[in-house]
Amino acid sequence: MKDSKYIDHTALKPDTTKEQIIKLCREAAEYDFASVCVNGCWLPVVKEELKGTDVKACTVIGFPLGAMSEKAKVFEAADAVNSGADEVDMVINVGMLKDHNDAYVIHEIKAIKEAVGDHVLKVIIETGLLNDEEKARACKDAMAAGADFVKTCTGFGTGSATLEDVRLMKETVGDVMKVKASGGIRDRETFEKMIAAGADRIGTSSGVRLVG
Repeated sequence: MKDSKYIDHTALKPDTTKEQIIKLCREAAEYDFASVCVNGCWLPVVKEELKGTDVKACTVIGFPLGAMSEKAKVFEAADAVNSGADEVDMVINVGMLKDHNDAYVIHEIKAIKEAVGDHVLKVIIETGLLNDEEKARACKDAMAAGADFVKTCTGFGTGSATLEDVRLMKETVGDVMKVKASGGIRDRETFEKMIAAGADRIGTSSGVRLVG
C-alpha cells in the first residue's frame, strides 16, 4: 500500500472554518489520502469536495470525551452515515472501562456498529488515560463488539500515540482488527515507525508534510 493511503487527513479543532475544510479536502484529493476526518457538521462540504475521488469521508462520534449517553452516540452515528460518512471514529466511555463495566462498553460499541452497518467503525480508546491492562481490555471489548479498528487517541486528551501502545494494541487484536495511531504524529520518522509497529492507519493534520 502506498504511504498516502495510510493517512486520515484530519481537522477536528472547534474553530475550524469552511475554508480550512475545503483546503483539507483538496490536499487529500491531490495526495490521495485514505480519508478526510472532520467534525460532523462539515460532512456535506466534504462529500461535495471529494466527489469523483476515492478519498473517504470520516467523522467522529462522542468526541472527544465519550461520556455522553449510548443513545446519543448511536443517534450521532446514524446521522453521520445519513450525512455521507464512509467511516466513523467513536470514543469509548473511558469511565465505564475503568469501572470494569465491560458489558456496557461492548454493548455501546456494538450498538454503534449496528447503526453504521457496513461502514468502517474505529474505536478510540484514549490510551493516555489508561494503563496497559485497560488498553488491552479496551481492545478486546472493541473486538468482541465487532468494530473494525482500535485507535489510540483523540488528540484532545492526555498524551499522544506511542510505539509501545501501537505494539500492545496490535498484539491484542492480531489480524482480527486494524490499528489506527493518532495524536502527535507530525514527522516522517514517527510515521514510518508507527507503521512498522503495526499501525494500519495514521490520523494526523500533518499529512502533506509526511508524504509530500
